[in-house]
Amino acid sequence: MFIQTETTPNPEVLKFLPGREVLGEGAREFRTPEEGDASPLAKALFDLGDVTRVFFGPDFLTVTKGEDAQWPHLKAPILAAIMDHFTSGRPVLLDAAQDGGHDEDGVYDEDTAQIVAEIKELLDTRIRPAVAQDGGDIVFSRFEPQTGVVWLHMRGACSGCPSSSATLKSGVENMLKHYVPEVTRVEQTLG
Repeated sequence: MFIQTETTPNPEVLKFLPGREVLGEGAREFRTPEEGDASPLAKALFDLGDVTRVFFGPDFLTVTKGEDAQWPHLKAPILAAIMDHFTSGRPVLLDAAQDGGHDEDGVYDEDTAQIVAEIKELLDTRIRPAVAQDGGDIVFSRFEPQTGVVWLHMRGACSGCPSSSATLKSGVENMLKHYVPEVTRVEQTLG
């Protein structure tokens, strides 16, 4: 098994491509070792000690290291944990419910529901594939029709990335405002 690694715009996050499906569809983020208990792979990565966050995408995973950890010392144990997991035949997730990461989905009136559908379509077809290349994900949280504000949640390498606010404002906001005139601003949901 050959696992490729790629740097991400976030220096604290490294992207790993095991050459096989990780989740297949959707994404799942583990922000604490307790959340990682839902996945044998995430648990093994958190058990290394210097891992602070794990994110699974369709065919990749990203690992966030602690501030004091150095990639040259942490990369080999992470690669070993990933290889051990995939050769063991264990499932990636213990629970059947995969967190597709899609939204808090409030109840919207018919006109607003159409706007939300357009926003989600743009996110799914244009924006999410682009940020997935950098090991991250952006998911819809909510839309405020009175103000035109779209709230998005950054995950994976995008979470805590120094350039994520620039990506959100100059890239995502401009695209959404261009294609969906009702959008006036994009903000990041924290937490």
